[in-house]
Amino acid sequence: MAEAAPQHLALPSGLLELCALLGPSRDSLRGLEQVSLKQGVSSPSSLDPEVLSVFVPPFVSKEDSQTAGAPSATLSKTRRRSFRKKRDKPKTEPWKGLPPEDISVPNGVDLLALPQLCFPGGMYVASEPKEDCVHFLVLTDVCGNRTYAVVAQYYRPLQDESCFYNGKAHWEPSWPTAGMAGCFVPFAVCVVSKLPYYNALKDCLSCLLTHLKLCKDFEVDNHIKDFAAKLSLIPSPPPGPLHLIFNMKPLQIVFPSRADPESPVIDLDLHLPLLCFRPEKVLQILTCLLTEQRVVFFSSSWALLPLVAECFLAYLHPLQWQHTFVPVLSRQMLDFVMAPTSFLMGCHLDYFEEVSKEADGLILINIDNGSVTCSSDEDVDVPDIPLLAAQTFTQRVQSLQLHHELDLAHQGASTDLNGERARRRAWQRRLNCQVQQVALQLLFSVFREVKNHLNYEHRVFNSEEFLKTRAPGDQQFYRQPGSAEGWTPLHRWTSTHSPKRTGAVSSARPTLGTRRSSSVNLFGWMNDTFDQKTSHSETLNGTLASPRRPTIEKMAPWKSSLLHVTHRRMVVSMPNLQDIAVPELPARNSSLRKVDAADYGSGSIVVSVTPKPTYTFKIPEIHFPLVSQCVQAYYSDCVALLSKAMSLLAPDNSALLARYFYLRGAVHLMHGQLLDALLDFQSLYKTDIRIFPADLVRRTVASLSGPQRAQAERVPELRRLISEVVDKPGEAPKPDDRVKNFELPKKHMQLDDFVKRVQESGIVKDTNIIHRLFEALTVVPTAFPKTTSETLKHKINPSAGETLPHAVDVLLYTPGHLDPAEKVADAHPKLWCALNEGKVTVFDASSWTIHQHCFKVGTSKLNCMAMAEQSQVWAGSEDSVIYILNVHSMSCNKQLTDHRSGVTGLAVQHGTPSKVYSCSADGTVLAWNVSSLRVTSRFQLPGGRLSSISLHDGHLWCCTGNSIVVVTSSGLLCQELKISENFKETSASFLSFQLLPEQEQLWTACAGLDSIYVWSLKDLTQRPQRVHLQDCSEVSCMIRVKKQIWVGGTGLSQGKSKGKIYVIDAEKKTVEKELVAHMDTVKTLCSAEDRYVLSGSGRGEGKIAIWKVE
Repeated sequence: MAEAAPQHLALPSGLLELCALLGPSRDSLRGLEQVSLKQGVSSPSSLDPEVLSVFVPPFVSKEDSQTAGAPSATLSKTRRRSFRKKRDKPKTEPWKGLPPEDISVPNGVDLLALPQLCFPGGMYVASEPKEDCVHFLVLTDVCGNRTYAVVAQYYRPLQDESCFYNGKAHWEPSWPTAGMAGCFVPFAVCVVSKLPYYNALKDCLSCLLTHLKLCKDFEVDNHIKDFAAKLSLIPSPPPGPLHLIFNMKPLQIVFPSRADPESPVIDLDLHLPLLCFRPEKVLQILTCLLTEQRVVFFSSSWALLPLVAECFLAYLHPLQWQHTFVPVLSRQMLDFVMAPTSFLMGCHLDYFEEVSKEADGLILINIDNGSVTCSSDEDVDVPDIPLLAAQTFTQRVQSLQLHHELDLAHQGASTDLNGERARRRAWQRRLNCQVQQVALQLLFSVFREVKNHLNYEHRVFNSEEFLKTRAPGDQQFYRQPGSAEGWTPLHRWTSTHSPKRTGAVSSARPTLGTRRSSSVNLFGWMNDTFDQKTSHSETLNGTLASPRRPTIEKMAPWKSSLLHVTHRRMVVSMPNLQDIAVPELPARNSSLRKVDAADYGSGSIVVSVTPKPTYTFKIPEIHFPLVSQCVQAYYSDCVALLSKAMSLLAPDNSALLARYFYLRGAVHLMHGQLLDALLDFQSLYKTDIRIFPADLVRRTVASLSGPQRAQAERVPELRRLISEVVDKPGEAPKPDDRVKNFELPKKHMQLDDFVKRVQESGIVKDTNIIHRLFEALTVVPTAFPKTTSETLKHKINPSAGETLPHAVDVLLYTPGHLDPAEKVADAHPKLWCALNEGKVTVFDASSWTIHQHCFKVGTSKLNCMAMAEQSQVWAGSEDSVIYILNVHSMSCNKQLTDHRSGVTGLAVQHGTPSKVYSCSADGTVLAWNVSSLRVTSRFQLPGGRLSSISLHDGHLWCCTGNSIVVVTSSGLLCQELKISENFKETSASFLSFQLLPEQEQLWTACAGLDSIYVWSLKDLTQRPQRVHLQDCSEVSCMIRVKKQIWVGGTGLSQGKSKGKIYVIDAEKKTVEKELVAHMDTVKTLCSAEDRYVLSGSGRGEGKIAIWKVE
């Protein structure tokens, strides 16, 4: 069979998408020359701008790369070249705005519209030199994808002698002294990037202009091409703490990274709107955006329009504006404001009167004088932000230090330009963090109580009950005038995912933009982002601004914090299940007394925010001429510098290491070294999966030639990567889980519908209780074994919201740790539930409500879980990977891939440093340092089939199926209990074991046997004692709780096969209870502080039962 041809690989984009030179057209320039020669330039003359040259990467041809030996046949991008519009072509063959065939213009860049956007106020000849100026653009394609542009305008003098030579204009670097003196023509350089690097690209263009002013006309294109080539070779920094620095001469240019994969790049001064508007006006503008009005910004500065608009959109993060966004409208585009849908646009102040008369219902925002008005005679009904949130926001804004000059008053004059710029960036970064925090606090204050009225499991929001808790003066804000739903814009911000923590592996983000379209997320994000990003002090400040009294539970950690408790950490125990009650809803018609925030003191109203530490990596110099050898040398220098930086990292700095892996992998790709790139991405996959470029890796693997693919398959790490990322099918489409309003039923219901409606109402969640209620209402008798009903306290459903129930493979209970620096929700005890296909659901064990719903940990079954330290849960998977879960962010960002078979057991040895022992089915045992995540020792047990591992008295007890082996931590054999020597008449194998050291007993469960066997640790050669399990057909798990052994499996009950639990008295060695636990087999058992036992069932039921321990 013929081998499939490798696919062409589109390389990851650098910072540059396109660079263009724009200036006057040939005809307008010739007309200007003729008029000027006759009568001079007495008034500004209008010119027609056009694109003169376009420069699109890559700048090294495919032929050059082949000459250099690079495998570019599968690496090259779409062919792109630079071109310059020729001025000597006949007039009958104009370019018409379309590039030559060998030029591929990036999507979203309209070359026909670019001239008027680069000269939005028109192009005019000046009679005297003018200062260079910069403005910014946001370009949107038909799919709504945005690219960003920075435009630098500059003027050059036009000379009378040889003004046109062979059809070309001729420019001289010196200022005119005769002839056409007083004639200065504007030009513009436009840089387009996929990322909003406003400040960085502005600095780059400023450096370029210093060279363009001194060069001759025939040198301009070469300078711009070299400039564009430099930018195209700079990779985009990955999300996280690593920023890139590049020497553009004379400035050091910094390209900041986004804080995390879900955050935007912030490369502008977020306090600009606070300098232009009073806090009350800022709130008014934010309300206009939240209620999706038609908003138009005005300013006499073209540059301020996009910057201020982008700042307001940043204030709304993580909400996203999804409507039309055109922050710069040229004179020819003013009719855009007639659009009937929501939009955010920007116009020059000169057009204010014209626009205000053009359409009704526009929100007109004057940046220059800080005013907000309406274009129609009647005011647009824009509600006010809720009063208490507005007052708190105003005080926080007023306490910000917005003027850098005040920080410079005590400093001496700087003689180091780049040093001074670095200090200014650090100051701006701190201020940006404070502004973002204040904006986030505002959203939190406005929307935090929404989640109290949302049933997350069933995606139902009780809007009427929510509105009853709002102050009368605030209700208008939560209603949407003219909306079909008729109550609030929140109703349109429905969730595309269940509540998740910010760090979870997911791409869903809440958006604005559903006024006349589909709905998006706020509710899941509410539970996510605010809990994640608001600290203890922020929560305290937010509560002071709330009409609801905080609960005792919420106030507990504040007291500890304020009293500076010596013992910082305390263990939070589980409450008694009978004491758990449904949380009280806010009291209706609560007191609406206006709270004077001044009573709380202005000094504590703003939370001091310290930005997370950042690091920089300096991009090496790029040497010219730009031929293939120079580019290859540049890539080699990048790889060498990144490798050196990685070698100097501390072992625990995995966050920075992951960013270096990302960058080095990207550079290897650009260099054509595909296998090296895949190795770096595999290391990244293990280190921080949040920034793993899965799509790029898939395309890279698809572009491998046959020999390259075979070579990759021979490397175990790459074979694993290809299997995990490329060969496995994607996830099935998720069911529609948009939030809907709760409504009372209006007709008779069957049992399933009755259960659903009762759960949606929030009255009760337990299915068994609802079944009993249904049976009582329909007079249907029910029977429950007495022992089971006395011991069973509660049942919970980890598969709630899923299409089908999932088997509960592993359960792990983790106690809470009350830390004054942490949120109360993080301090609660938790129940971790591993479902099939790598899904994990986390319950708050203090209330048995879902804390985190079904996030993915790989795609294979999880076999074991353990809490390695207070912030880490380790999960061993059938795919041979150990996934490390962060208990606060509920995300998996690190992986350990040293095993070569399914990980079957974990054992934690606490100490300094802490250790974790892991075992896999092939008999491998690894010892891990928890701090460095490195293997400290390893050994192999013969025979394989290693199913579990336990630590006791400094020794490792290992269950291998055929035997139970006792070894030292280094793998030396101490004891061995062989099943063949005791059960010669059967083919049984050890399934699990429990040690009772105080009684010197070893309890074992065997596959295929209906009994538990007890061995004496004094002499394992003695015959074991047998504890028979009546009506038991299969044993699947076993745990020790106090002086009891709980055994889970399958057995007969009333003639039917059910999931059963046998409770054995360890001293008497007799069965005390038989519990009919589940409709399907009991797959796993877990103890919660020896007060409760939790059992998980197979996929036939998929529920967790909670049993009281006596």
